[in-house]
Amino acid sequence: IGLVPFVNTVHDRLTIEIRRGCTRGCRFCQPGMLTRPARDVSPEDVVNAVEEGMRKTGYNEFSLLSLSCSDYLALPAVGLEIKNRLKDENVSLSLPSQRVDRFNEDIANIVNNGARKSGLTFAPEAGTQRLRDIINKGLTNEELLRGVKTAFDQGWWQVKLYFMVGLPGETDADVLGIVETIKWLQQECTRGHKHIAINTTISNFTPKPHTPFQWHSVSREEFERKHRLLEDAFKSQRLQQVKYNITPLGISAMEDFIGRGDRAICSVIRRAWELGATNDGWWYNMDEAFAKYNLAIEEAGLTWKYRQIDQGEWDVMEKLGDENYRKQGGGGKGRIDRGQFADDRLNAPLPWDHINTGISKEWLKTDLQRALEAATVPDCSHSGLCSECGVCGDDFGDNVVAQVPPTPTFSGHPTLNTTRAQRILIRMGKQGSMVYIGHLDLLHVFERALRRAAMPVTMDSSPYHARPRIKTALPLPLGASSMSEFVEVELTRKMDVQEFRKQFQAQLPDGLPIVSVEELPVTKLNGAIAESTTALLDQVDWFVAAEMTAPCPTDSATPTNTDIEPAEESEEEPDLVPDLELTGEEAAAEMEEVIRGTLAMSECSVVKLSKRKKRKKTIDLRPRLHKLSIVRAPEKTAIAGMYDETSKTTFVIRAVGNAMTHDMLTPDTLKTLLERGCGNKYTFQLRAIHREGLTLKEPPAIPINSGYLRSFVHAEAYRALNRRFGRRECDGALIE
Repeated sequence: IGLVPFVNTVHDRLTIEIRRGCTRGCRFCQPGMLTRPARDVSPEDVVNAVEEGMRKTGYNEFSLLSLSCSDYLALPAVGLEIKNRLKDENVSLSLPSQRVDRFNEDIANIVNNGARKSGLTFAPEAGTQRLRDIINKGLTNEELLRGVKTAFDQGWWQVKLYFMVGLPGETDADVLGIVETIKWLQQECTRGHKHIAINTTISNFTPKPHTPFQWHSVSREEFERKHRLLEDAFKSQRLQQVKYNITPLGISAMEDFIGRGDRAICSVIRRAWELGATNDGWWYNMDEAFAKYNLAIEEAGLTWKYRQIDQGEWDVMEKLGDENYRKQGGGGKGRIDRGQFADDRLNAPLPWDHINTGISKEWLKTDLQRALEAATVPDCSHSGLCSECGVCGDDFGDNVVAQVPPTPTFSGHPTLNTTRAQRILIRMGKQGSMVYIGHLDLLHVFERALRRAAMPVTMDSSPYHARPRIKTALPLPLGASSMSEFVEVELTRKMDVQEFRKQFQAQLPDGLPIVSVEELPVTKLNGAIAESTTALLDQVDWFVAAEMTAPCPTDSATPTNTDIEPAEESEEEPDLVPDLELTGEEAAAEMEEVIRGTLAMSECSVVKLSKRKKRKKTIDLRPRLHKLSIVRAPEKTAIAGMYDETSKTTFVIRAVGNAMTHDMLTPDTLKTLLERGCGNKYTFQLRAIHREGLTLKEPPAIPINSGYLRSFVHAEAYRALNRRFGRRECDGALIE
């Protein structure tokens, strides 16, 4: 099953592998060559692993993983069986990769999560049938239309398509075919005055080692010409609801340079890293990243190699129109891979020739010849025809195809249980390493713990963002500890609160102890929804370890509250904070003076910026603080051990103040108040923060609705008359 992280991750879901390897044989695809043979996981094992994993991890989403999930022929049966079993548990399924030719109504029901549909992505790769045959995509125009139309009929108004330019054998007609294909799909997928929306990403082909196209390359000039051709075609067609994105050329050139490089590339990568080229996969600053890599390439003496790639070394399909390079028999005569017309460049040593992938270099050359002939190779896993790649055998095993079970009847999409039968208030602590878990991540921890405990949590009524009704009051700053965290949970059926506490605590990690659990009313006596805990917040009790330091010369008088307009940043490097040359008694006396000065302030006005930082508003922070004092025995508080207790200028301060949402006392607010209280003579560094308590005020009294009471009494009296005299109808006499 694997570990369940406390923080949000990129693939924040349960992932179960259903198939390893791919035998489709796309000639541009490196994983399709390296992961042979293909091996299916037993359908029964997949279903059991998902069902067990969802209940043990608490995830609300799972993914079936494979290079091509659609080539797992048991996918419709497995997916529908899982959806039926977990129908009432509000879980969703995502598939990372799908083939458009296998997308049907069953697959649509699997990936359709009710009103909130996940996005659909298909990869035709090429705009014409001829070019798709050259790259052995195994996709016809009819299959492409049928898959996209099925998605449109099943409720998807938008799909995403992936194409490539620069493929071997590509002509201008193939490039323009991308735009024509998108236009044709929109014309065929129309309902009334609306048609399907298409987002498309067009990448530049970069050849990969261990593939039949590993010898191919395209010049930058040719790529730029094809990009202009595409952009002109999109503009001239004026397609509606079509968005396209073309990958920048520099990214593709650098990928090609590194991807097909030898060991000399190591010095380039290391030098680029030393120059600060990190996170370049996201290309935060493309020009800066390229400048660093170009300098690294120049220092490594490999400029000539990068120039070869940039200018295009060899178009392996340059003989595509030459009939001498067609299949002519005669012992291999007329072939690019062998015979008198063979190209010697195919026999040149490559940096990765020593790696044994199970597929020989000779087979790759033969498959390149088949590409020249636009001949397709069937999928050996499902067609029963061997492509003679040489992988299957004692070393790598054979293809394993699971027996396809019967496809169950789809029982329908889940319905959200929005019943609000019980409302429970949990007071808990946040200690240890859990103080480094942010508020949003903490909500996910609570949700997964409740799922693992099989609690009947009420769901929000919105199907687009179906979330459990879990609320917290006054989130803590990151790194702060607490023994007074309020968490509200609503349930669809009533439970004993102590049993709820026992089951919930068993699923929580260390550092989140439950202090108390109590039941709150769901509604008031007049039928209105009861106030949330956040609306009833009154006071907050902070323990803060504040270190008193001398102000830096570059410090501004402007407070450092995050809600306050920051001072202009200086380009000069800040000086180190000078130490205070005070004895312990002197520091304590100064701190007492700071406390008195802070409490004596009548106001503390600061400038607050709006969320969009367009409007300024002056607010007074002083009313937020009620009590302020130095803790005389800090070793007896919960904050003990969280800071350097040997520091003579660090003091534990207790502050009590407002806890209302828009007028609360926060640690940053307290820091600003202290600095203003001493006239900015000192600055304060918050070394530890602990929230000891939150106080709730009494709910407001219910206003008496005399009209409602009169109607209620009248109705109850009417029912009493019916019960007494055994009549369903009475004379309707007015009851005073």
